[in-house]
Amino acid sequence: MRKIPFSVQILLGLVLGVALGFLARANDLAWLTSTLDTVGGLFVQLLKLAVPPLVFTAIVVSVVSLRGVANAARLALKTLLWFGITALIAVSIGIGLGLLTDPGRGVNLNPAGASAPKTTGSWIDFLTGIVPTNPVGAFVEGNVLQIVFLALVVGAAALLVGEPAEPFVQLNRSVLSIVQKALWWVIRLAPIGTLGLIGNAVASYGWDLLAPLAKFTTAVYVGCALVMFVVYPVLLVAAGRLNPLRFFAGAWPAIELAFVSRSSVGTMPVTQRSVERLGVPREYASFAVPFGATTKMDGCAAIYPALAAIFVAQVFGVDLGVTDYLLIAFVSVVGSAATAGLTGAIVMLTLTLSTLGLPLAGAGLLLAIDPILDMMRTATNVAGQAVVPTIVAAREGTLDRAAYDSAGKRDLIEPVEPAEHERLAPVPA
Repeated sequence: MRKIPFSVQILLGLVLGVALGFLARANDLAWLTSTLDTVGGLFVQLLKLAVPPLVFTAIVVSVVSLRGVANAARLALKTLLWFGITALIAVSIGIGLGLLTDPGRGVNLNPAGASAPKTTGSWIDFLTGIVPTNPVGAFVEGNVLQIVFLALVVGAAALLVGEPAEPFVQLNRSVLSIVQKALWWVIRLAPIGTLGLIGNAVASYGWDLLAPLAKFTTAVYVGCALVMFVVYPVLLVAAGRLNPLRFFAGAWPAIELAFVSRSSVGTMPVTQRSVERLGVPREYASFAVPFGATTKMDGCAAIYPALAAIFVAQVFGVDLGVTDYLLIAFVSVVGSAATAGLTGAIVMLTLTLSTLGLPLAGAGLLLAIDPILDMMRTATNVAGQAVVPTIVAAREGTLDRAAYDSAGKRDLIEPVEPAEHERLAPVPA
């Protein structure tokens, strides 16, 4: 298997998983469906297990290592700016598709039978969710946004303390190296995890379930595809003077894994390695990718809530005006951090619905097909989390263009040599 490229291994797992899923569904093989579910679930659990220590130690080490880099603040601001720009474009596409397709017209569903999901979002949750009530809880619950906040504070404090904090910083470097080594053992199992995840999805969700919501499902997939394969390539060319094909060659393993795992956070280690392979400096990538994994969600927080809000409004017979569409755009650009640490886009959707004054029970109408939608949404999220650091690094002149052009020629699971770390480092002021 080592001779087969990693992305091809994942593709083989995807194809075999689809075949086994169809076999399980066609023959009503409950044992096979259960086995696929267990295999996929264990893989995602293993990925998520490594995320808290990985995020914390990577950011602490990165903050301290930025001591000699004068443009760190500018990089952070530019990253946030590009997050906002791409989110605004994505939500505009979602609104446009919603107005064009009318996804809720003629849907044969009974809204009276729907109930609000147990997990809902609010602006209070968004504001209070950034700062943990206690640091241990953030790690136990796997709340990545809170872990990022803690790591930034601790890293900044260690940076200011200087030499006395060096033993603590060295400890974080050691833990980071250990976690990365263990994590790549898990990631080598991705083809098997892919088989289980996609096989269970195919076995559990068939056309009979999708048929009443076919128009809405199609609109979500088309919207995500437009953002991923049209908007991002245009931005790569126009803003970064980069070849989009090279980008997808380097980032595709992360996009594939995101599609089947349905977890931006679980895919984050692969996303970060992909971004580094594309020539983005490691110090910057270790900031942008973890931050993006919690807040940069063009699929879950922009395209989907826009289409879903229009769908719910049409099902319940509510007319939306220009102000409502502007509110959808505002929530998508500003409120996406409310989804941090959670699977799916239910929190973001309920936040959008509550802002517009639409019934939260409308979200219950879409829960049945949410896993199918979440695959394409998460793939779009991860593509955006990779494209923004690449563009910012290109515009800052720190992107290793030789590494970018050869990213697709090198296997993702090859070890990164120290010389390459140095080559990808930001240019000191």
